[in-house]
Amino acid sequence: MNQPLMPHATASWLVDNTALSFEQIADFCGLHILEVQAIADDTAATKLTGRDPVRAHEVTQDEIDKAQADPDYRMKMTKGPDQVRRTKGPRYTPVSKRQDKPDGIAWIIRNHPEISDGAIGNLIGTTRTTIAAIRDRSHWNIANITPKDPVTLGLTTQRELDAAVAKAAKAAGIEQQQTDTRLDGDREALIASLRAQREQAARDAENGVDSDAPRPAFEDPFRR
Repeated sequence: MNQPLMPHATASWLVDNTALSFEQIADFCGLHILEVQAIADDTAATKLTGRDPVRAHEVTQDEIDKAQADPDYRMKMTKGPDQVRRTKGPRYTPVSKRQDKPDGIAWIIRNHPEISDGAIGNLIGTTRTTIAAIRDRSHWNIANITPKDPVTLGLTTQRELDAAVAKAAKAAGIEQQQTDTRLDGDREALIASLRAQREQAARDAENGVDSDAPRPAFEDPFRR
């Protein structure tokens, strides 16, 4: 699927200069809707300078106008020269973000231990040696590493992270956790007890019963 050369900067421009929905912008730029939301709320990891896709000949103004008039319409990108993509080697990360890589790696290791080192390397753009050092806490700067969401840090996208988590979970045979219903009966008993107390208090008020009079001790609904 074709997408703008600079999707985040393009999304920032579309947020500021059009009435397109977040879904339309996310679809056109190939981003997760939460990334567009973060750009709109100025909570993205870095402040982005907007990039006009019309001037870049990536979309026409007519296409934008059509999308603004119909929230269900998805803009089609103007076909341009094929973009050169890296096919080998680690993901490129801007110099300004490279110091954040250990924090992002630590977050994935802590929150998604099922993801392999190879998958983490593809997401963050790092080496297995660095991942292993952080995993066994032998990294030279381990004392200053604080786990942080790599999406918030701008090291990967929410869509890529979700895909990696789903793939790792499937490979590990991890099924979706079932809701624990063992306490449902006790919870309903507590709710019923509290409702009965409120109804009794309302009847006492209607009958002029002194609410300050001594009342029997609260009966534990969980007692068998």
